[in-house]
Amino acid sequence: MSAVAEKIDSVQAGLERTGTAFTVEKMLAVRGITRTAIHEIAARCKPGMVEEDAVEMAKDILAGHGMVQGWHDVFVRFGSNTTKTFGAPSDPGIVLGKDDIFLIDIGPVLEKWEGDGGDTFLTGSNPAYAQCAIDARTLFHKVRKKWEKEKATGKLLYDYATVEAEKVGWELNLDLSGHRISDFPHAAVYDGPMNTVDFTPSPLLWVLEIHIRDPGMKFGAFYEDMLLDDSYFA
Repeated sequence: MSAVAEKIDSVQAGLERTGTAFTVEKMLAVRGITRTAIHEIAARCKPGMVEEDAVEMAKDILAGHGMVQGWHDVFVRFGSNTTKTFGAPSDPGIVLGKDDIFLIDIGPVLEKWEGDGGDTFLTGSNPAYAQCAIDARTLFHKVRKKWEKEKATGKLLYDYATVEAEKVGWELNLDLSGHRISDFPHAAVYDGPMNTVDFTPSPLLWVLEIHIRDPGMKFGAFYEDMLLDDSYFA
């Protein structure tokens, strides 16, 4: 093995360390609950609802699943707030319209294990909104398949995602570019983005995030899930 390869292996081993509580079974179980919660939250987001109320509703749903703690805030973004980057405050008082777009991004913790996931939903049939949501999911899977088939590095995955997003008319938000996930807290090991790592991220240990936005910054769409092979998405 070359000195460069040995260095990469050493860096990867360091950034992919897990704690004593980490198990594949628990991480997949939390992933399942997280995906269920996302759709339960979406089903209760109705036209006329104020975004701040949707966030509180989402927290109640997560608490009902035993997820009272989160390693990041609960985000339910309506309309123009779907362009906001991770951690940025929403513009206050945004009301969900009858023909609107909204996204959900949650990072709940169940006991000792982290979940993380997101998706985009519509209240009507606006074709631009619908295409944006479809393209976010499609791009997620294109990037994931490149990881699975080509063993691409984190950096190459997001270089590819940027180009593919532009091809279909969207801007990719690289502030939301995937990250570690683990037994809580992953941030004690690595709190940085996936798009800077020069190795192939390992399954179960990273989430892939795709946040695309209208070039005019009027709306966006988001999709996020654990980095896993095709068998988990059948």
